[in-house]
This record gives sequence, structure tokens and C-alpha cells, in this order.
Amino acid sequence: MSLKCGIVGLPNVGKSTLFNCLSNAKAQSANYPFCTIEPNVGTISVPDPRLAKLEALVNPQRVLPTTMEIVDIAGLVKGASKGEGLGNQFLANIRETDAIIHVLRCFDDGNVIHVDGKVDPVADKEIIDIELQLKDLETIEKRIAGLVRTLKSGDKDIVKEHKLAERVKTTLENGESARTIELDESEIPFMNSFHLITAKPVLYLCNVDEASVKTGNGHVDAVKNAVKDENAEVLVIGAKIEADITELEEYEERQMFLEELGLEEPGVNRLIRSAYDLLALKTYFTAGEKEVRAWTIKTGMTAPQAAGVIHTDFEKGFIRAEVMKYNDFVEFGSEPAVKEAGKFRVEGKEYVVEDGDIMHFRFNV
Repeated sequence: MSLKCGIVGLPNVGKSTLFNCLSNAKAQSANYPFCTIEPNVGTISVPDPRLAKLEALVNPQRVLPTTMEIVDIAGLVKGASKGEGLGNQFLANIRETDAIIHVLRCFDDGNVIHVDGKVDPVADKEIIDIELQLKDLETIEKRIAGLVRTLKSGDKDIVKEHKLAERVKTTLENGESARTIELDESEIPFMNSFHLITAKPVLYLCNVDEASVKTGNGHVDAVKNAVKDENAEVLVIGAKIEADITELEEYEERQMFLEELGLEEPGVNRLIRSAYDLLALKTYFTAGEKEVRAWTIKTGMTAPQAAGVIHTDFEKGFIRAEVMKYNDFVEFGSEPAVKEAGKFRVEGKEYVVEDGDIMHFRFNV
């Protein structure tokens, strides 16, 4: 499943440093704008403590976590919607992602240049919001022009699409993003067909200094207040600290470092899980002697669709799914014990897979 989260923000807010912590791919990181010219794509493992528990119970030959893709995109500046800086390239790259991690600089450091000369994360957010909204306004106006030519046909779908497009236009002209529009179920396909950047789900990431990593600071409070009506998560991470953690080779060293900071786990772990949720992804498991493996599915996928993530033949020839709940498997300790407890289920084609399901598929091609 090739779903991508794009890391965006103004130059010098910590995007590439963060990306380096997330991925083995090494994006260049330097103290000047446009350091990252081409988008860097990293495939990262999604931390899931359930895998360790399954490994202990099953004792497989190997364990494979699920993965997701993170894209580090060049910094944006004012005028990007008109092609300023790397605007056109930025907008093309972000359009290809499925969700946005918006990094905001929430630390003061005279040694790190700010592209506008002062640290103001709310103003930074507004710069990017405006540029993306202007680009979407251009997109939706073209769509409306095309729809107007066919409105006379009286086709109900065209009329409905046109009404939604006009709502989108008004929303963008009011300085609000397309994701703030409440949609009924019939409007979702139309909205998806518009391919709007501001319709993508967003996570705001406040990059702070070491002193603020646990409790935040005034900049973080300002961001939270600015986005309180957006139904978006705000995470606090110190990218510099995360970089220091990745330099430590021994697990014990990392844990000691985290304890000194009063943290339970690296911030990137929380970020990866939040990005996974942002993409509306869930995990199911297969567990056997050869391997314990986590598989990524979209929320709402049925058993045959989930089987197809393993191999298309599994979906084509789907017969049934044998399902155990993770908590039941952990409680009873083995598949036979789960069966004996009456917790082992057989599901058909209509079954919607839940997060944490442990599954076996029966199929015939």
C-alpha cells in the first residue's frame, strides 16, 4: 500500500533533520533555504509493541513490521502559488502525497536563520496555508468553468458537483482550507476528484528546543490556539534531540537519554503512529512459525480486500477468513487455546477487518 505523508514547512524549520531521524535515507541538512531540492522518500517501520508480544508467544523465524512512506519536500516561501522559489515543484510534490505533516519552528536560536527574520509559527503556518489555498482556488476555478459548460444538460450529478465546487471556492476565498468543509457521503467522491491540496488531512508538528520538549512553550500554545477549530492533532517534538538519540547505537543508551529528559519513548515513534492514523490506516497480523507480520490496510477494508494486500490471488479466490483478536490471543496464549475458549471466528466476504485482528485466509484460485 503506497500511501505517503509529506513533510512540509518553511525553510529551516527542521524538516530534513526530522526526516533523517525517521528514515535511513540521509537528506542533506544545512542552515540555509532550499537545502532539500528533490523530495527525499523514506520507507519507515511503524513501531508496534504488539509485535514483540506476538513474537514471544509464537517464536517465529522472523518478524516483519508494517511500513509507510515519508516524503521530505523542499521548503516553501511566499509566492509559491505563483512559482516563487521552488513553488511549482513544491506544489507538484505535495499534491502527490496523501497527508501532510506540517512542521513549525517553535524554538528561538539566533544561530539558525529564519527565512522571515523572526520566529512566529502561527505566521509561518498562515504563509503556507495561503499559498496552498491560492493554488487550490486556481484549481477549483478551472473546474467550475468546465462544469458551467455542462450545467445546461440538467444532469443531477453535475449540478451537485457544481454546488460543491462553489462551496469550496467560497471557503478558499474566506482563507479557510477545503478540509474544513463538512461533506455528506455523496459529496466525498466529488471532493476527491478535485484533487485539492488543502483537502488532505494535516498533522501539525511543533519543533521545540530541549527545555520545551516535555511541557511545550509559548510558541506551542499559540499554534494550538490557532488550529483549535481545524480538528487536527498537534505534536511536540525536538528534532535536534531526536537526532541525538539516533546517534546512540545501544538501546540502553537511548533509554537512559530518554529517562534524563523525562520521556517514555522517542518522539518520532509518536509521530510515526500519528502519521499512520492520519492516513486512516489500520494493522492486522499474520502469525505462524515462519513469520509474524504486520500488514497495512485502509480503514473499512473487507476481509477479501485485506487478503489482497498479501497477494491479489488471495482476494480473487477468497473463501473465508479465520480471525482471532489480538487481546484474546495474548490472554489465552495460543491458537488452540483461543479455539477452546470459543473466541476463534470464521468470517466471510462482508467482514470489515479491525485493527489488531490476527488472520488466516482460505482461498482457491
